[in-house]
Amino acid sequence: MIEIIPATDIIEGACVRLTQGDYASQKTYYRDPLEAAKRFEDVGIKRLHMVDLDGAKAAEPRNLAVLERVATKTTLEVQYGGGIKSGEALRSVFNAGAQRAICGSVAVRQPELFAQWLTEFGPERLILGADIRDGVVAIQGWLEHSTLSAPELIEQFLSQGLSQVICTDISRDGMLCGPSAAFYAELQQHFPAVEITVSGGISSMSDIEELDRQQLRSVIVGKAIYEGRITLKELEQCLRNA
Repeated sequence: MIEIIPATDIIEGACVRLTQGDYASQKTYYRDPLEAAKRFEDVGIKRLHMVDLDGAKAAEPRNLAVLERVATKTTLEVQYGGGIKSGEALRSVFNAGAQRAICGSVAVRQPELFAQWLTEFGPERLILGADIRDGVVAIQGWLEHSTLSAPELIEQFLSQGLSQVICTDISRDGMLCGPSAAFYAELQQHFPAVEITVSGGISSMSDIEELDRQQLRSVIVGKAIYEGRITLKELEQCLRNA
């Protein structure tokens, strides 16, 4: 069964969601992200996707205290992204308790540095973030565009053992309109040794079931949970049946 990874996006220490990456669309769901994390843990979730949106804009992690609280007060494996642009920032994220770090902008702007990190820290701890808008990778908190497609970005790091990619369809993120299942399935088939994590547009359990049928391995779910389109009870039942 495909692994379901709930998302917690953090602004000023609170758990929020945006629509299509627009900071002006911010909606707060939990003042304390630890409350959300514990609810996920209680139904059997193993991994949490945490994005430091303040850090993405500031180009350095800004919510490490939230990461540390969740990492120390739950058993969840946290994957953390947002503002990781230097070795110092990467180490601070790991030191605060993240099991995996997500890097997007640095992989586009400084590919040799990201390649070095893959060698130094291991591909099991580093996730490439490929956030796509209009067919190309967006960076800097989705505020800027590159000229690279997702396959072109992924291809650059295969020789360093890249094994994990989160691909977010920004046009669908927070829209509850369903994911681009065919796109992700094709990407996964093109890179069979890489775990392609689906992100963006999940609206229901049927979306997740379709991705599972397409043999995707993991999916990030955000607004659908917070808006009650997918309930914690449904998540629990799904995990029990896995």
